[in-house]
Amino acid sequence: MSEIIKPIRVLVVGCGNMGASHATAYHNLDGFEICGIVSTGNSKVVLNEKLGGGYPLFSDYEEALAQTKPDAVCISTYPDTHEPFAVKAMESGAHVFIEKPLADSVEGAQRVADAAKKYGKKLLVGYILRYHPSWERFIELSSEMGKPLVMRMNLNQQSQGAKWTVHRNLMKSLSPIVDCGVHYIDVMCQMTRSKPLQVSAIGARLSNDIPEGNYNYGQLQIRFEDGSVGWYEAGWGPMMSETAFFVKDVIGPKGSV
Repeated sequence: MSEIIKPIRVLVVGCGNMGASHATAYHNLDGFEICGIVSTGNSKVVLNEKLGGGYPLFSDYEEALAQTKPDAVCISTYPDTHEPFAVKAMESGAHVFIEKPLADSVEGAQRVADAAKKYGKKLLVGYILRYHPSWERFIELSSEMGKPLVMRMNLNQQSQGAKWTVHRNLMKSLSPIVDCGVHYIDVMCQMTRSKPLQVSAIGARLSNDIPEGNYNYGQLQIRFEDGSVGWYEAGWGPMMSETAFFVKDVIGPKGSV
């Protein structure tokens, strides 16, 4: 007789763009079952309707954890909640899938990693570019360019209306250079297979809508042990230029990609 494998019961936390995408996957894929959907606003109702309805809805995360007792928790909320939500999930006995960044500080990220070890739980961070065919090919081709590499990458997003509201909310907990940059620094590390030695960064606050001490434009430079260098630039807002909004370029002694 073949063994009947129980589906993994997932609590979906956060119903924005990525949260809705993950929920749709859990809804459609064999082997998964949504046991609850959590958000503070109306987005959970909208998502539930898109999925055909019937899923338990919660506004309070800890209440949802206690009631549903999930096997895994999918966290796609604002970054300042990532650390406490992930640690609470693992304390309650659940594995964690979490959107990047892992936390809003290096120390917070370490605490989440430590919790995974302490409670023996799987922890997966949503680095989507690691599984994107175009990016897999880009990284593969970069290995044919020789060393050192020069890597130039940016993502400037001119955002207005509802999108600017999303970006403003994100900037309550981090900057665009961190929110987006975690992807591209990860890509640079894959391209060089070398250890970063030095990082320097600058930023500018171009709107009073942004919390003091944060900035909506930033750029960084990074130097690696193998002599490779790279820069990354990111900006959000209605004032951002649409010129050179998407640059992904790698240069080596043997050419460029």
